[in-house]
Amino acid sequence: MMGLFSCATIPKGAVAVKPFDKERYLGQWYEIARLDFKYERNLNNTTATYTLNDDGTIKVDNQGYNTKKKEWTQAIGKAKFIGEDTIAKLKVSFFGPFYSGYNVIALDKEYKYALVAGKSLKYLWILSRKTELPEDVKNNYLKIAEGIGYNTSDLLWVEHNKQ
Repeated sequence: MMGLFSCATIPKGAVAVKPFDKERYLGQWYEIARLDFKYERNLNNTTATYTLNDDGTIKVDNQGYNTKKKEWTQAIGKAKFIGEDTIAKLKVSFFGPFYSGYNVIALDKEYKYALVAGKSLKYLWILSRKTELPEDVKNNYLKIAEGIGYNTSDLLWVEHNKQ
């Protein structure tokens, strides 16, 4: 049984939001900042749209504008809850059976701003329902991330300048 849980899906010290209302989290989010990694390299104007699948999983539709190739890209995946769906601890897959952690570790009560941790300190996203983030929310989320051990000076701040 232990083998099933040996693959970490959340960084040490990070705690997933609970109670979490998946219905309120659905819809479109703008990526405000991220730690860059190969699947999002050169992307700006990035968004993530979440919708509920018939089987209870969540469809993940990520889009962004590749500034090098001068074209829009899209990646469709699915997310599943790890345990109860009232805890914002999920795993997401874009490539068949390969899943990675997706953990909402901070969320305002209106579900307008979210801080999302990946499986390790290499993955972090700040999301907003609009293309901008209030300064107080930004500072609070940076403080939370730094407290867990993230190097927030490595964050890439995303531009939203294309439709």
